[in-house]
Amino acid sequence: MFKKILIANRGEIAVRVARTCKQLGIAVVAVYSDADADALHVKIADEAYPLGEPPVSKSYLNAGKIIRAALESRAEAIHPGYGLLSENPHFSRLCRENNLVFIGPTPEAIELMGDKLAARRLLSAKGVPVVPGHNEPLADEVEALRAAAELGYPVMLKAAAGGGGIGMAAVHKPDEMARLYKECCFRAKSSFGKEAVYLEKLVVNPRHIEVQILGDKEGTVLHFHERECSVQRRHQKIIEEAPSPFVDDLLREKLVRAAVRCAETIGYENAGTVEFIIGEDREPYFLEMNTRLQVEHPVTEMITGLDLVHEQLKIAAGVLLSGRETPRADGWAIECRVYAEDPETFRPSPGVITALFLPEDDGLRIDHGLLPGYKVSAFYDPLLAKVIVWGVTREHVLEKIISALGEIRIDGIKTNIPLLQKILSDGSFREGSYNTNLVSRLLVQ
Repeated sequence: MFKKILIANRGEIAVRVARTCKQLGIAVVAVYSDADADALHVKIADEAYPLGEPPVSKSYLNAGKIIRAALESRAEAIHPGYGLLSENPHFSRLCRENNLVFIGPTPEAIELMGDKLAARRLLSAKGVPVVPGHNEPLADEVEALRAAAELGYPVMLKAAAGGGGIGMAAVHKPDEMARLYKECCFRAKSSFGKEAVYLEKLVVNPRHIEVQILGDKEGTVLHFHERECSVQRRHQKIIEEAPSPFVDDLLREKLVRAAVRCAETIGYENAGTVEFIIGEDREPYFLEMNTRLQVEHPVTEMITGLDLVHEQLKIAAGVLLSGRETPRADGWAIECRVYAEDPETFRPSPGVITALFLPEDDGLRIDHGLLPGYKVSAFYDPLLAKVIVWGVTREHVLEKIISALGEIRIDGIKTNIPLLQKILSDGSFREGSYNTNLVSRLLVQ
């Protein structure tokens, strides 16, 4: 196992990775921008290196500065967390070139799965079901209109690169196409550096289900059950649960078989997630593969008893999965993402946390990087904390997480906790009959 690791991230995920490292006796190196000098992930680290100005382009996305910090600190490996540089093949190659272990997949796998069109072409050829659509980028809005007429409306425009719901738009009729095509190209170019977009058939009233996988250096791939991720606002997940209340044994077998085949096809190493969209016909279609640890990984940990960061470290250090089996899923877990944002306008709510109270209880886990007096910056993603509850039954977990959210106190800024409470109390959510349209429906009531 490694003796020292640099964590190339911030906030709750940097704290979460650091805590596993410390439990294993691994020294932790933090990096921080000027805005995060007093952050919790810096305070709990054994060493910390400044990255300079707050904008991510000058700090947490500056691969050269992070590599230098790793070399100066004599770290053996770098854990990228999620977001930022976690799915950047150039950064993964830089680690390799500097004899640093990148705790994640190979740059080749990141590159392949980061190109959604290449992934569609490869996986459909290997028998993994993909959403009906086109496997080449659209030349212009005229071609987009022609392709949409072939598929039949409604359709979905998608950026060929990137993720996180950026550069996506549902098109319901031809006269919407020109405007939405231009908007998607612009967002794709500004966010991912490539304006290429493609077209898929829009799956109506879908469920968004994903499968956690681990792969080792010898090609063994194991799945670790599914997660339900259908509670979304603007394609961004808000609440996740495991297992899914929608998935039966037959559908589960289809999902995990397709996820493992996907990972085996590209020789995937380390932790990853294969995402699927499922319509009213209950047939799963490959959506994308996230080549990193997911924000929602704790719900899988809660039902399996695994520490997925520990698993990542072991695989990166060369430990093989041969001889292991998928652990049994036990009980139910739900995660709510607490954001620093106005619950009515959804605008970010930066500011100083003047008072903080986070409840503690059996089966309750709160992953966060918060401190009283900490300044929540406008420069970064507004995710503050993740509230995760485990219980024997879904009904018990629902009551417990509603209670926990009601006890949380984060003064000085606004949070989305009122929205989370509204979702958890909704009849369709409580019945498990919801889909990705749940939040938009609640917001117009």
